[in-house]
Amino acid sequence: MDRQHEENPRTPPGRLRTRMTAAALLAAAMASAGSWAYLRAGASGVDVVRDLAVGLAYTGGGLTAWWHRPANRTGPLMVAEGITWFLGNLQGTGVPALFAVGAWWEALNMAVLLHLVLSFPDGRLASALARRLTVFAYAVVAVGGLLRTFTYDPARVAVEATYLSCGDCGPNLLHVPALSGLFTAVDGAYRGVGWILSVFLVVAIVRRWQQASVARRRALLPAWIAIVIASAFLLWDLLTLLLPQPPAGALQEAVVLLSDLAQVAVPVAFLTGLLRMRLQRAEVGDLVIDLGTDPDEDRLRDVLGRVLGDPGLRLGLWREDKEAYVDGTGEVLAEARGETPARSRVTSTARARGRGRTRVDSSRGTPLALLHHDPALDEDPELLEAVGAALRLALENVSLRTQAKEVTSRIVRAADAERGRLERDLHDGAQARLVFALMALRRVDKGLAEHPDASLRRSVAEAEQSLKLALEELRGIAHGIHPAVLTREGLGPALTALAQQAALPVVVSADPRRYDPVVESTAYFTVCEALANAAKHARARAVSVSARQHGGRLVVETVDDGIGGADTARGSGLRGLADRLAAVDGILQVDSPAGGGTRIRAELPCG
Repeated sequence: MDRQHEENPRTPPGRLRTRMTAAALLAAAMASAGSWAYLRAGASGVDVVRDLAVGLAYTGGGLTAWWHRPANRTGPLMVAEGITWFLGNLQGTGVPALFAVGAWWEALNMAVLLHLVLSFPDGRLASALARRLTVFAYAVVAVGGLLRTFTYDPARVAVEATYLSCGDCGPNLLHVPALSGLFTAVDGAYRGVGWILSVFLVVAIVRRWQQASVARRRALLPAWIAIVIASAFLLWDLLTLLLPQPPAGALQEAVVLLSDLAQVAVPVAFLTGLLRMRLQRAEVGDLVIDLGTDPDEDRLRDVLGRVLGDPGLRLGLWREDKEAYVDGTGEVLAEARGETPARSRVTSTARARGRGRTRVDSSRGTPLALLHHDPALDEDPELLEAVGAALRLALENVSLRTQAKEVTSRIVRAADAERGRLERDLHDGAQARLVFALMALRRVDKGLAEHPDASLRRSVAEAEQSLKLALEELRGIAHGIHPAVLTREGLGPALTALAQQAALPVVVSADPRRYDPVVESTAYFTVCEALANAAKHARARAVSVSARQHGGRLVVETVDDGIGGADTARGSGLRGLADRLAAVDGILQVDSPAGGGTRIRAELPCG
């Protein structure tokens, strides 16, 4: 299935190609017939080229828009404008029937242009005023044009009656000789109604601009500039009528040239807008990068608004506890059983076409987010689909990272709790038994003070010394697993005790307060690793340790005066520290220039 069929499933691709081919052939036939008739009426080669440029610009732009947006009526309207552009030229053919057709429908392209202006860029007439103006415009051409044709005798009327300026055009098959005297009145009324329609058109454009959102104004601006310029030239006839002297030939030619250029600018502007939307889709490729690995809700909304060109965009994230989409202010955008768009499994993104809402579901079909955007964006479903996929990827990435962090944090907390349990078991179990055994052995040694066997007394003394060494080693093991002072008194005293046991001078400065047990143990073992590195590798003479709370984070720093050159990429100890800190949402920074000592800074959340 190709893209055209996807966007408008009611029109099969084969039928769409057939319609477009028929429209292109009709446009080519009208352009050929109109150019030949225009030349026959006395137009110059430059006039014909200019005339062809306008008509073919509409046709080519319309076919392009029709192909890329088959569900949007703007493309067919542009093609219709290109075809009807040449209708008036048929008055120069010399064939009575064709002359009548050209005279009757000479202004049909103006009605089509009005329809195009009022429906751009959606291809729909959104307001009652727009629908009434369009119907009235077609009715004026159909009825008023016919009445004018009944009264129009090209042999008796001045050449200003038609833009062809030919005195030998005609005859008119629909001319009623008895009505010839009414031509001036009918023609004046016909033109007057056209002027009034032009004024209403300008008013409608201004109203649409005032009521449009920022995104819609940005989408409409290129084409509206060209359309307003082109519409302004519709008032030229009114201006020439009010002037006491008709404009000179050179001025008239300049105005006609500017009018034609403005007419060409309309389809060009539309295609420019189409290209802009495609470039906008290309920006979606960088959307995931712009969102980052862990974007907050405000950043999500700002980046999406920039890519979609809609600063007023609202983003609601799904909340299971409320069963609703909630924005950053806590306001509910839509509930689970409220006005939520119907779900679609197309790339896990659901769209509410024409309603300015796009829902994004996860790859499993569960709701993730809801976008409230400008309804004009519904006309670019590919852009919404791409943005929805990027948003889904970002949100699922955040969810997976959050789940992984929670799992890792639970593992770290469980490991830390297990270390504390082992320390207590060793202290209350094996260590206590060794103490009791040592005390019993000392009682035995006292009882043997007068014993005549010196070797027996030496054996007891050796056993006592072995028990003392075993007890010290066991206490060291227990302290390495989890120091009891850290559990009893907190981080500051534990760091002070660690400094007293260090192999080099250590100065400690720590706030006298308690933190979460996992935060305290992580900070403690970070300092342990830093002191071990300073003693083994850095050849340091002294180390300073500080532990301070800044805002909602505990900042622990160790600074030595060693040779520097420490690198987290080479040392497994520092890499392990970085992983442990990341597991509790902490950060490790190592600054170790060669010959400049080493600064290890750890930040842990403690709010």
